[in-house]
Amino acid sequence: MAPKYYTVTWDQLHRDSKALAWRLLERGPWRGIVAITRGGLIPAAIIARELDCRLIESVSIVTYDDEKRGEPHVAKRPSAAGDGEGWLIVDDLVDTGTTARVVRALLPKAHFATVYAKPAGNPLVDTFITEVSQDTWILFPWDTEPQFVAPIARSLAK
Repeated sequence: MAPKYYTVTWDQLHRDSKALAWRLLERGPWRGIVAITRGGLIPAAIIARELDCRLIESVSIVTYDDEKRGEPHVAKRPSAAGDGEGWLIVDDLVDTGTTARVVRALLPKAHFATVYAKPAGNPLVDTFITEVSQDTWILFPWDTEPQFVAPIARSLAK
């Protein structure tokens, strides 16, 4: 079965990230935010603005090569966040939970928030906005470009 795709626009990502900030506001205040690179950088920036948080750290876990999953590798540690006490971890998506498990081990006391969550990774996250099915591949705005698509009727006529 071919994977399903769900396209997220810049506007939608902004709205969903802001909705996540609303949920996180009552759980703060936060000492700082740890953005999981690369996908968590933009949601973290939006959330940092909305929560008026100026201390931003990053963690880089390399797991994917395009759409192919590999073994996780910590490329950059979030040294300023210590054990995560009082810190907020932000990512765009929790999928299988591979990255989340690694980051949780690095920052066991942090609060983990994602904009989108799939069922396999959902239990590893403290707060999220939208759940999508496990077989859905989310196309984020930084991964896509607008282009012409033939009408549905034309594609069915073949």
